[in-house]
Amino acid sequence: MREKKEVKAIYLFTIALFLFFLFVPVVMIVYKACVGEQGFTGEFFKNILWNHNFFTAFRNSIGVSILSAVITTVLAFVLAYTINYTNVHPAFKKVISTLAVLPMLLPTITYGFAIIYSFGKQGFLTKVFHHQLFDIYGINGLLIGYVIYTLPISFLLLHNTMRYIDKKFIIVSKVMGDKPLRTFLNTILRPMWGTLIASLVQCFFLSFTDYGIPASVGGRFQVIAGTLYNEMLGSVPNFNQGAVVAIMMLLPSVISIGVLTYVERYNIRYNKISVVELRKNKARDGVMSVASIIILTCMLSIFVVLFIIPFVAEWPYEISFTTVHISEVFADTALLEVYKNSLFVAIMTAVVGTLVVYGSALVTARSEISPKWKKCLEGIALITNTIPGMVLGIAFLLTFTGTSIQNTFLIIIVCNVIHFFSTPFLMMKSSLEKMNRSWETTARLMGDSWLKTLVRIITPNAWGTILEVFNYYFVNAMVTVSAIIFITGARTMVITTKIKELQHYAKFNEIFVLSLLILLTNLVAKGGVYLLTHRNTQKRRINMRKLGKRLAVSAVALIMAVGGVMTGCSKKGNDKVVFYSNADDEAVEAMKKALDENGYKDKYIFQSFGTSELGGKLTAEKSNIEADLITMSSYYISSAEEKNHMFLDLDFKTNSLAQYPSYYTPITAQEGALIINTKEMKKDKLTMPKSIKDLAKPEYKGHISVTDITGSSTAWLMIQALINEYGESETKTILKGIYKNAGDHLEESGSGPIKKVRAGEVAIGFGLRHQAVADKKDGLPIDYIDPTEGNFTLTESVAVIDKGDKTNKLAMKMAECIIKKGRKDLIKYYPNTIYKGEKADAANQSKKSTVFKEPLTVDLLEAHQKLSESCK
Repeated sequence: MREKKEVKAIYLFTIALFLFFLFVPVVMIVYKACVGEQGFTGEFFKNILWNHNFFTAFRNSIGVSILSAVITTVLAFVLAYTINYTNVHPAFKKVISTLAVLPMLLPTITYGFAIIYSFGKQGFLTKVFHHQLFDIYGINGLLIGYVIYTLPISFLLLHNTMRYIDKKFIIVSKVMGDKPLRTFLNTILRPMWGTLIASLVQCFFLSFTDYGIPASVGGRFQVIAGTLYNEMLGSVPNFNQGAVVAIMMLLPSVISIGVLTYVERYNIRYNKISVVELRKNKARDGVMSVASIIILTCMLSIFVVLFIIPFVAEWPYEISFTTVHISEVFADTALLEVYKNSLFVAIMTAVVGTLVVYGSALVTARSEISPKWKKCLEGIALITNTIPGMVLGIAFLLTFTGTSIQNTFLIIIVCNVIHFFSTPFLMMKSSLEKMNRSWETTARLMGDSWLKTLVRIITPNAWGTILEVFNYYFVNAMVTVSAIIFITGARTMVITTKIKELQHYAKFNEIFVLSLLILLTNLVAKGGVYLLTHRNTQKRRINMRKLGKRLAVSAVALIMAVGGVMTGCSKKGNDKVVFYSNADDEAVEAMKKALDENGYKDKYIFQSFGTSELGGKLTAEKSNIEADLITMSSYYISSAEEKNHMFLDLDFKTNSLAQYPSYYTPITAQEGALIINTKEMKKDKLTMPKSIKDLAKPEYKGHISVTDITGSSTAWLMIQALINEYGESETKTILKGIYKNAGDHLEESGSGPIKKVRAGEVAIGFGLRHQAVADKKDGLPIDYIDPTEGNFTLTESVAVIDKGDKTNKLAMKMAECIIKKGRKDLIKYYPNTIYKGEKADAANQSKKSTVFKEPLTVDLLEAHQKLSESCK
């Protein structure tokens, strides 16, 4: 009776956890897709399902994911076969099993950058071979990234299955006179049929839902994850339509669950695994060894740049050894704080996740609870295995905004526990099922309680799997980005979301250093688990009994304490003013300098976002946003105030030259310009463009990069200039030519073009003028041209969030400090006068600074987005 109560308590706790943090958020996604301001509607489904671009992205994602899944499964099969069915040296087998899973220890967002710096026009491998091997943007780059990403998962699935195939049937087949092919099909391939299908499904799904790789090397090859990101965090967020896209992304989940359930019947289980010496075959061993070496070399060569770029002064223009980039990262207290956050999240995710998994597996594998109840937990495992991280993150954003767990470590850790539940649950369940079923009966007859049996017998024997589960959660929590990018805040930023932020500013040295830090951390974690699981067996049993008792006593207390610790840590520094900003690095440094020199040092937390991401958070979180003060594109602030009434009127005089609303005032005026890589221009023998219109000339095909207005407002500067000068009709013709010439270099991020120009991927880009000015000043082969159509401007402004009684009183004073004390430095980088009495450096000013003839609003932006879409 006591056992039943304890088992039921564990079961109810687990069901409640997934009901509240999985079922409710998914229902919220469905609600958002079906309910608008006027009630229930099918308008959002109509807008998405009748959209040609959506179907193109959906079809592309299905196609490239299937292709990558097939390639990955074949390659993984070769590696697993080499380990399990050849007589190559055991040390070589160990190398294969170690290196095959190495990419799992890095975040996928790093893969794209590594591909660019390996195979790009100025990439490391391109320089080694003295020419670019292939075009990396579009389907080529996606396939490379997806295969690297999914190969470790596929390898683990196939390798673990091959280990438990009884090899005596190979001998039986030979004795019966079967030919080699028939023997292979019947004794190896057939027993693995279910696992091969599972590998294809898993690899397909991981590729289908990944965002990090397409964001870097997808080019104009539209994929569904990019569509979801643009709807949710594009230049004009639309959460209702984004919810529809999220639901459409769940369709493969439903199919996957059905397929995985169906193929389970093809899994062959043996009562006993025979120890059989494999037949000697030097030709087989040689071919498989060479194939494995080629696969691993190709895969790992892409990551060589991680160990090169951070130690180069300025790739690819100043190739000299330096440790400055490493020193700068470790000297940056903000980056170190982010690393500490990541460690905390990873450890707590591993602790909580292991407890949840262990409890769930005990209920399903070692209890007499109803089979129907057990199937609920097994069904949850299947569902969590196939819900995209991006969908889960968006569901959490929509569900928990405004609650006490918003922007806390608690919500991040729970999200991770839910997201990665499936695999460790199946690992733990399988391990517990293999144990002798009579242990509990024997212990009960001896008078032991269920809990004592769990501590003294079950836990020590499951210790190796428990450590594997802990390690699985830890590693995945360190590398994940797709889900948590929507729910982290200034106080809870982790290392992968910081990498996402840094890519907006093209800080690839910092990105690679942080990636190496993640790799090193995960290697240490895996090494520690290896040592713990390979100690002397008898000694480990004794120690595990002692440890098991301690675990049982402290487990409940730990679960209760973790929530408080996580919430408390995430609220650390609550008295500090939180800044959310889309400003460039130069502007951020100028604002920080003004604050630090005027008595506000250590009294604020600064968090940077891309324009679209910050716009998405403003739209979703409204006045519940973590920020006390924001700096943001002015038209976004106007739109947010009109819809949500979320800003305070400024209580200080600004003396601005133009008239602005009472709730914001500008900090900078961003200008667009043509950005040139002088070396690439000379190398490709291109003539210097004078206007934006020139970019449509055929000679520039494949040599230019511009921004897509659906992803970034930087492109709006270009489109404003064209419409103002040539009218909408001619602008369409020009844009068609520009987009054709840009090809795969049509970027979603405003910093995308200058990153391509800096890296030598293209010779010309359209971007923010001040970034090119800074690069030229730093000695890079970068120049800028003020186009004849004019340098159109967008202002970025400061505004204070109205949080009622919770409004931070220092926020308004800091806003005033930025304007009155920071402008003297800001105008050095952004040489446009905004306030009375300012003087800008004439030599640094553009020739034709101008503004659009109509007031800039979100409605106008949407109209220009439609015009742009018609030109693709």
